[in-house]
Amino acid sequence: MFWPVIITVISVLVVESIVVAVIVRKKHLDRWLPSYLFGMDSCPRLNQPVPRPEAIESGTAAELLESPKTRADAPCGEDEFPPVRVTKVKGHRTPFERFQQDEPLHVFIAVCDHYEPDNAHPARHVADARNARWCREYPELFGRFEDSRGRSPQHSFFYPQDEYFVPEYLDQLKGLCEAGFGDVEIHLHHNDDTASGLRDKLESFRDTLHNRHGLLRRDPRTGELTYGFIHGNWALCNSRDDGKWCGVNDELTILRETGCYADFTLPSAPEATQTRIVNSIYYSASEPSRPKSHDRGTRAALGVAPPQKHLLMVQGPLTMDWQDRTRGVMPRIENADLLHRRPPTWHRFQQWLRCGIHVTGRPDWCFMNLHTHGCKDGNIDMWLGEQTQSFHHELANQSADRKNFHYYYVTAWEMAQLVHQAEAGFARPVFDEAAA
Repeated sequence: MFWPVIITVISVLVVESIVVAVIVRKKHLDRWLPSYLFGMDSCPRLNQPVPRPEAIESGTAAELLESPKTRADAPCGEDEFPPVRVTKVKGHRTPFERFQQDEPLHVFIAVCDHYEPDNAHPARHVADARNARWCREYPELFGRFEDSRGRSPQHSFFYPQDEYFVPEYLDQLKGLCEAGFGDVEIHLHHNDDTASGLRDKLESFRDTLHNRHGLLRRDPRTGELTYGFIHGNWALCNSRDDGKWCGVNDELTILRETGCYADFTLPSAPEATQTRIVNSIYYSASEPSRPKSHDRGTRAALGVAPPQKHLLMVQGPLTMDWQDRTRGVMPRIENADLLHRRPPTWHRFQQWLRCGIHVTGRPDWCFMNLHTHGCKDGNIDMWLGEQTQSFHHELANQSADRKNFHYYYVTAWEMAQLVHQAEAGFARPVFDEAAA
């Protein structure tokens, strides 16, 4: 009787191990799970920044500090955040610990939408109705919600260059953005492309968005048009194993040279395009001879200037949700994808907070880059329905109960500027500069 029991137990363990191994391989967990389990400090692909004497003496951070609106000696109203500069943050070292202990914590929430009215090639009247519904219902539903500074929820519409079929959609979105509900940025699906072809697509669409539709903005330092970017099919820098849906290894260089201020593509798990770097804000540069260059980079850090000729990479949360298991066994991958079957909730928010995405040395500022496909059937009903409204209600209730918990609805552009403020040592966020 003893040996049959032992053999049965061993057999069950072997079968379970095989099942787990298959799932790990199928979901490409081997790409990023070690970094998740052991922390990014153990990841050899993410370099620690090297402090330099000129760290905050030039570039974006210096100009923010010298601005009349942000100098420490500039007059501030009673309700304004004094832009005092810090060199070290006291208290716990992760955003979630600070949240638990009710220590000062500023959380920035950006919804980066792969906004595709023509998703799944619908009839024209269906795509028309999708875009019109967003522009009509979003202000009606969300204009009554306010964050810690009295601002309504923001939505960054990353519009696909390859689906620029109806210019009027962007004219309608411009009205929504001018009403104070978001921004438009650039999304792109391409396949078997070349460096010159990619450059032409980006420059042409960038100019069209600005010249025809009055969208995008100019970099306050250079005066050049600038934009945020999300790569279609997650294949940034030719990162798919089969080489599909991109074709350009040197993509980061081309993005930076055509005015991209930051990339918001990741996370992409469970796709194979997911980097080993997770839950990080960092800088990366292309290597023309190597695909997936953004699998290596240098952390963004307090008091350290960004590396030259590198692009800012703002990742969203990626973790394993042990409280939500697939078929009651395997923990679900929490990748900050907002779907009709996975709407924003307070439980998910806490998972994002545990990921603790922040500029190194600034655990008091937490960045949440959330993504979605807002025009997909089902998703649009979630976004413009009761589930999302309940989430905003819960955020307000939690903030009211915690005096040191502050949350802010921001656009993708504002999130990137707030990263630079964190690097520069702003004690509190200054939104006039972030929105400029």
